[in-house]
Amino acid sequence: MKKIIAISIITLALTVNADSFPIQGTLIDQQNAEEFSTYLDGPIFDLISKGFLSITVGKQFDITPNTRFEELTRANKGTVNIDAQTGQLLNYQDGLPFPEEPNINDPLAGLKLAWNMRYSYGGDSSLVDPFIWDYINMKSGKVERTLVFVGKILRYKHRLLMKPTPNLPKNPANIFNGIYLQAKEPFDLKNTQLLVHRLEDDSARERTWLYLSVQRRVRRLPAGQTTDAFLGSDIMIEDFLGYNGRINDMKWSYLGTQQLLAPVYKHNTTVKNNSDKNYQFGDFHGQGNCFPKVPWQLRELHILEAKPKTTNHPLSKRIFYVDAQTNTPIAGRHYDRNNTIWRIGISGFSHPDHHLEKNKGTGVAIPTLISMVDVAASHCTTLKMKTTINDRSVKQKDFTVQSLRSRGR
Repeated sequence: MKKIIAISIITLALTVNADSFPIQGTLIDQQNAEEFSTYLDGPIFDLISKGFLSITVGKQFDITPNTRFEELTRANKGTVNIDAQTGQLLNYQDGLPFPEEPNINDPLAGLKLAWNMRYSYGGDSSLVDPFIWDYINMKSGKVERTLVFVGKILRYKHRLLMKPTPNLPKNPANIFNGIYLQAKEPFDLKNTQLLVHRLEDDSARERTWLYLSVQRRVRRLPAGQTTDAFLGSDIMIEDFLGYNGRINDMKWSYLGTQQLLAPVYKHNTTVKNNSDKNYQFGDFHGQGNCFPKVPWQLRELHILEAKPKTTNHPLSKRIFYVDAQTNTPIAGRHYDRNNTIWRIGISGFSHPDHHLEKNKGTGVAIPTLISMVDVAASHCTTLKMKTTINDRSVKQKDFTVQSLRSRGR
């Protein structure tokens, strides 16, 4: 995996104006945004230029990938291919499918990065508890509604550390991973639950069920409803984990790699008195308190465009900014059918060794604060999360339709 390259003063003098380089501690706001535009993607530059957002530059650091994941990547390097007709992955075993540097002249470069994003290591399981969603009027800053969930993610296949490895038994549907949400608050949504099965075979449709507490029944969601607003928020089910749709549903293009500012930081340095038992959330700021209030550092990001193959999708395209070290989508820019920016997704990620004690050594960038900003509606949904990687309380039995029914009673 690549290391972040320390840029020397000599190199800076040859490449950029030293006054415009975002050194640690620099505050970038409406007054000086133009100076740093080289290191800001377009929608973020626009937000800062309008005075909606300011960011503070943090210190650069590496996030060393999981050791076992690295070993498997090396062992399987060069063995994975893509079916030129279907775009499906061939011969994948474990690790990162395509660890080579993306080549702008490779017509499959975008598709390869999409598969890397799918199979990047995010843990064999994860527990998000609590998981707090605020619906916010961006103009007034008023919190219109607060939802509190428990969230769980479980890998059925390509597991690294939690036994059984590499695959869970009793998986006749060939599930790759499962996502589960259970609402705890408010009262009218208590025990509302969502279950998503992402299948290993990308040509097969994901399976999604919703248990609505007011109806006391489980409903299977058709594929089209995964792009609807989830429980009235600014977020689609397809947005989960950065992108929770089928790879095959999009036409993928690699647009290049840039050094850009992104909200990657050390949680324990930014938020004081943090511990497993007394977790301290970060905060949001800016217009309507819609943006993660964390340091932003220069990261090498692969820029990836995804255009829906069907015309009935609400988006014309998604732009992903994928971290080159972790293959995690740090940010997303979503465009409507008129190709106008509609939503801006921003995710704050912590170094795992500077978060909860349980997350040390996992090599997983830890999501802490997420915002989805609806630019057109001047509205946002913010997420605060306490995430534990490889949590043993996450069980396979939690990810069944029968479990939805029993917990809903």
